[in-house]
Amino acid sequence: MAASTRRTLLASVFVALSGAAVAQPGYPPMPPPRMEPMPPPPRGAYIWRPGHWRWDGRGYLWEPGRYVPRQPGWHTWEPGAWVMRGGRWVWIEPHWR
Repeated sequence: MAASTRRTLLASVFVALSGAAVAQPGYPPMPPPRMEPMPPPPRGAYIWRPGHWRWDGRGYLWEPGRYVPRQPGWHTWEPGAWVMRGGRWVWIEPHWR
């Protein structure tokens, strides 16, 4: 196999595999995040929860960002993601970790 053909084949496999993390079987790819203004925080211990796409069973719906009361142990915002569990794809809602 010629080197250029091998490179083209490897590039195609890479593109196919990288797309698998975005568009799961039977689901469209998640849209890019929306840019939204972050208003000044309210008084007290609040954290900005960024907006995110939520799967509703038929499509993605945008959940706007908002301030939420800070909870002990909240350190990192985990965006929503598709994960393989028990041999099927499951949507994990965004959350604080």
